[in-house]
This record gives sequence, C-alpha cells and structure tokens, in this order.
Amino acid sequence: MARKRFQRAWTGLFALALVFLTACAPVGPDYVKPEPEAPQAWNSGMDKGLSAQRATPEELARWWDLLKDPELSKLVAQAVKSNLDLKQAKARVRQARAQRGISRAGLFPTVDAGAQFEANDSSENTARNPPDRLYQAGFDAGWELDVFGGVRRSVEAAQANLEAAEADLEDVLVSLAAEVALSYVEVRTFQARLTVARANLASQENTYGFIQSRHEAGLTTKLALEQARYNLERTRALIPALEIGREASLNRLAVLLGQAPGAVHGRLKAAKPLPVPPLAVAVGVPAEALRRRPDLRRAERTLAAQSARIGVATADLYPRFRLGGSIGLEAVQAGDLLRSSSFFAGFLPSISWKLFDAGAIRQNIEAQYAVQEQYLLAYQATVLSALEEVENALSGYALEQNRRANLRYAVDAAKEAEMLSQDLYKAGLVNFDSVLDAQRSLLEFQDQLALSRGAVVGRLISLYKAMGGGWAAMTPEPEKPAQPEANRAKGL
Repeated sequence: MARKRFQRAWTGLFALALVFLTACAPVGPDYVKPEPEAPQAWNSGMDKGLSAQRATPEELARWWDLLKDPELSKLVAQAVKSNLDLKQAKARVRQARAQRGISRAGLFPTVDAGAQFEANDSSENTARNPPDRLYQAGFDAGWELDVFGGVRRSVEAAQANLEAAEADLEDVLVSLAAEVALSYVEVRTFQARLTVARANLASQENTYGFIQSRHEAGLTTKLALEQARYNLERTRALIPALEIGREASLNRLAVLLGQAPGAVHGRLKAAKPLPVPPLAVAVGVPAEALRRRPDLRRAERTLAAQSARIGVATADLYPRFRLGGSIGLEAVQAGDLLRSSSFFAGFLPSISWKLFDAGAIRQNIEAQYAVQEQYLLAYQATVLSALEEVENALSGYALEQNRRANLRYAVDAAKEAEMLSQDLYKAGLVNFDSVLDAQRSLLEFQDQLALSRGAVVGRLISLYKAMGGGWAAMTPEPEKPAQPEANRAKGL
C-alpha cells in the first residue's frame, strides 16, 4: 500500500510539474531577426557583360564551371575533399551539435543506479550486539524543473550556435573555391608572363648579337654594345623573379588541396591559356546577395545565440525547483534483499533562491545585453562590408576590362614601334637609344597585358565570392572522426 501511495504521489507531482513547466514562458527577450538594409540597386554600372538580372542558383552554386576550364573544376573538387581548413570547419559543426545535445539534456531528469554493502564491527570491549550489516541497491532520480526557461534559453542558444557553425562551414567553402581559382589563375598568369619574357629575351639576344657584330666591324660604338647588353640582362633577371612567383602560386595551390608543396607541379607544368570569362554575368540586386552570403548568416545566428544567453542570465533571478527521489531494496541479510518487504522509497522536492548576491546577477544580465549590442553592431558592419565587397568587385571587373583593352592597343603600337626602330637604326636614321626604348616598352606593355588578363578573371572570381557563390552545391555532411580512441591513444 505504501508503495502504491508513493507511486501515485510521484505520478501526480510529475504531471503537475509538466503542466507548470509548459505554462511558463521563458524569461528574457524573444529574439527578432534583424532585416539588413540594402539599396534597391548596385551603385556600379552594369556594363562589360554585367547584368542586373537575377543569377540562377545553379550558376552561383558552381560558378567555376562557367569559366570552361576542366582543370580548374577538378582542382576545386579535390580541395573540397581534402582541404584542412574545411575539415576544421566540419569539426566545429560536430562540436556545436554535441553542445546542443548537452544543453537539451538539461530538460530531462537524471537517474543514477547504485549498490552498496555496509558493515560496522565494534571492538570487543564495547560490543554487545552482533556486527551490523546492511545490503542496499536502488535508483536515485533528480530533476530540476525549467520553470522560468533558463534551460530552454540555453538550448535556443546552442541551436543558434550550431547554425552559426554551419554557416561558417559554408563560408569556408565559399572562400576555398575562390582561393583555389585565384591561385590557379595566378599560376596561368605567371606562365603567360614567363612566355612573354622569354620571347623578348630571344629578341634582345638577337639584337645584342647584331650590335656585337657591328661593334667588331667598327660600325657602332662601345656604348651601344653595353646598352644592348644591360637591356638583355635586365630581361634575363626578370625571369627568375617570375619563376619565384609561379612556384609560390603552385605551392599555395597544393596546400589548398591539402597536399605537400610540389604536389601539383607535374599536372600544371605545361603552360595553358587563362580561363575565359562568360560573356554575360548576372549579379541580381543587393538584397539577393545579402541573403546568399554565409558570413552574414553566421553573424545573424551569433546574434540570436547571444539574445538567448540573456534569458539564461535572467533566469538566475528566480527560484529553482528540484524534484528528487530514490527507490530501491534494503536488507540486513543478503538473501532477503530481493523480497518485497525490502522495498524502500523516498521523495525530496526542494527549492532554492539566491536572495542576496550584491547585484552580481543583474550585472551579468547587463553584461549580456552589452554583448548583444556588440553582436548587433558586428552584424550591421558585416552587411556594410558585404555591400562594399560586391561594389568593389563590380567596378573592378568592368574597369579592368577597359584597362586590358587599352593595354592591348599599347602592345600593338609597341610592336610596330620596335620593328620601325630596328629598321631606322639599321638605316642610320636614329640612334640605338630608340631601339632600347622600344624594346623596353614592348616588354613592359606585354607583361602588363598578361597581368591584366589574369586580373580580369581574378576580378570575376572575387565577384562570385562576394555574391556568396560556391557553397550550395558543395556543402558536405560533417564527417565523424575516424577511430577517435586510437587518436586519443596517440595523444592527438
């Protein structure tokens, strides 16, 4: 009978606690998602292939395929599988998911199982009774009721942290695709510049040989010979500097792929043309770009998590209610432990309330509000930075194409001037300084044109990155760590 009464009392209290729990709204502010203020249209003009039409999700998801370079697409796919920064971001998502599980566990009771044997033997001088023996086994349960929502707010914060970690993973993917593409374009640009430098070197070697022959025949001065020589050596000295840049870009690309430097040298050894930008690039409107950007979602979710932490801190102002109890078996003889008469039960509800703390709780609430203000300002700053990044990429892409066209005209004129200066010098109508100036100008303009061609593609890559492209088609499920026990055994 006692056992039944205890069970009925426990069931009634449990039901009452659930009703009380669900009837109380969590304390603290209810989060309201801020809406970013975006202009109606981009300030930069829509020319040089740019269009205000809405970019399709498929185009932005795999924008590198629009460059029509199979090698680049392979490199991006390999980076998604092997990049170490990306693996770290996946681990952060798994950590945030586990932290959410820990927070949710606070909503439920805890149950502990235990067993013990107690023996008390008195000394011979004092012993009047046989030794005391006690066998005991049972369960202890405890549940802190989330009456004012502190635990629920902590779960809300953990959920927002998880979503922020997922947005961070997407942001790493966006940056990774752009960095791989930019490094690849750098490699191809250095290869083009090396081709230009070596072609000019061969031309200048011919010029030097011609001047040397004329000098040996007494038809030109020593000054002209030395001028031809330093012009030649100047171009020759440019080649190692370009090779240094090419090697650095190749090594950087290998590291982005999660490999040791030198791993991609073989596959990219042959010089190939730069990727060709598409004729039309749809950029849409600012509001669309802001919705796509993972860094903006991460900043907003971080703000949401902090808003929930205010509720966690506010819950400390109110009392805490805890239900505790135990059931089990107890006997002085081991053989009697499993008898029904050995059953015992206990119930211990409790309440605690911090009545005086010298204002520490309220100061903590104030501190959490201040942190929330910081995160709100950081979110607003992220919005402005995103708009700035897109505007710079738009103007840079269009203006770099103008620069490339001007340099192309300059190269054509420099080639014509170099040939004319050679002919006029051989005819004795101009001095050798004109030839030197023409050769230097030709090399400079050709080198600048190769740089500008790479910069146009790089500006387009930066534009796709600024618009938040590159994560939707690649977001992988966070991987579970392989053999964690073995890793711990190795101290990893």
